[in-house]
Amino acid sequence: MKTQETPDAVIVEPTQPANAAVIWLHGLGADGHDFVPIVPELTLPAGAQVRFIFPHAPVRPVTLNGGMRMRAWYDIKSLTRSDQQDDAGIRESAATVMKIVAEQRKAGIAAKRTVLAGFSQGGAITLHAVCRLAEPLAGAMALSTYLPLHDTLPKELTDAAKATPVLMCHGRVDPVLPLKMGTDSRDGLKSWGMTVEWHDYPMAHAVCAEEIADISAWLGRVLA
Repeated sequence: MKTQETPDAVIVEPTQPANAAVIWLHGLGADGHDFVPIVPELTLPAGAQVRFIFPHAPVRPVTLNGGMRMRAWYDIKSLTRSDQQDDAGIRESAATVMKIVAEQRKAGIAAKRTVLAGFSQGGAITLHAVCRLAEPLAGAMALSTYLPLHDTLPKELTDAAKATPVLMCHGRVDPVLPLKMGTDSRDGLKSWGMTVEWHDYPMAHAVCAEEIADISAWLGRVLA
């Protein structure tokens, strides 16, 4: 694999021409380098030449952190009150992600060979975007996260979303985004007709070896 960086992302290219893509969003305050070390740990299906794209979120002030400027997919005012969510910021970042999907399509990778993924705040953007797809993707992977703007979802959920499998993983002792935020999001998605595979682990707001094994198995199925 070969790693390269643009102003907008870190890209890990496979050894052969790419026939699939994983677009993986980092969490609050991190950047596109955050999950690059996980790529060699993943067991990918035979024949899958996967391009991993790790975008950098823009730098913006975050209210929850005292207005400190950092890489963030959207502003966070509160993690508990839905009426304080950054609707415009969430939608803007979701549109950015879908632009990357469109760019990959132009490069020859079909939507059905593309996976959206994200951790924490990046996972929230992943869930928001996948629920509003115009066409199905291979899958969406949401790690240690929750569903934002859930009040608008019933009127915005698409058939393409329901045809896209979702993997959700969460730590049972997550002090940042408590497990209940994940399970409530999972249950809501299922009640609206989404297909969700769920795993939880004895970890905090992190990624563990057992989770990486489950991610590998899931990627193996959706990119087979």
